[in-house]
Amino acid sequence: MKKLIVLLVSVLLVLSLAACGSTTQSSSAQGTHDGDVTKIKVGVTAGPHEEVLEQVKEILKDEGIDVEIVTFTDYVQPNIQLSEGALDANSFQHQPFFDDFVKERNITNLTTIGKTMIFPMGIYSNKIKDMKDLPENGTVSVPNDATNEGRALLLLQSAGVIKLKDDAGLTATPLDIVENPKNIKIVEIDAAQTVRSLEDVDAAAINTNYAVEMGFNPVKDSIFIEGPNSPYANVIAVRKEDADKEVFKKLLEAYHDPRIKEFVDKKYQGSVVMVEE
Repeated sequence: MKKLIVLLVSVLLVLSLAACGSTTQSSSAQGTHDGDVTKIKVGVTAGPHEEVLEQVKEILKDEGIDVEIVTFTDYVQPNIQLSEGALDANSFQHQPFFDDFVKERNITNLTTIGKTMIFPMGIYSNKIKDMKDLPENGTVSVPNDATNEGRALLLLQSAGVIKLKDDAGLTATPLDIVENPKNIKIVEIDAAQTVRSLEDVDAAAINTNYAVEMGFNPVKDSIFIEGPNSPYANVIAVRKEDADKEVFKKLLEAYHDPRIKEFVDKKYQGSVVMVEE
């Protein structure tokens, strides 16, 4: 009997020591905690968004925040995975795109917490050097999602290629074109494919992240580029329940750190512009 009691006490002591010596990790709405470090997963698209977040990640280490960067090659999954809880935040899209995306897909649990930077959209060509040289009956490829297509059409209007209805707004479509003197054909394709379409069209409206990823310098290589007053500032998105969490406030603050502006100005030479707070 005594041996049984001693055995039971020994087992309980071992279990107690094991529990005291273990590391506890708990999931919360603002990431995963491991001791004094908060871990968050942030989704970005490949290219400049990823490169800038790499710099933000280094800054956040001093704040006790460990950022796991999850890279995507499309504009759909970063919001889907954020909504479903696979990500804690994302940083890849401008506000008009976000607004349209959550409306079209009836996603109600996401919000944005602040602006980061602007990637001016440009028009590129392997065939012409100036927009005035766009040929009669030429072709121009544009992104096929609602907001980036509208953005591209507004850019073509600024370049004098087409004229849109006065009330077309940020989500203009080819149906809103009221003047097209050169009878330009608008080719609607996935945003990620616009760079690859350059071999098949006379010109293409390309988002900066995709242009830079393929080795273009938007300032030097585009034949027409968006002006500095663009309404398409990029934003950080999170789940609504997390919007006021300190870790995400620090994430946004890190984007406005002077070291990030210095990195962006040096690396991208004006093709990416940081938003001032």
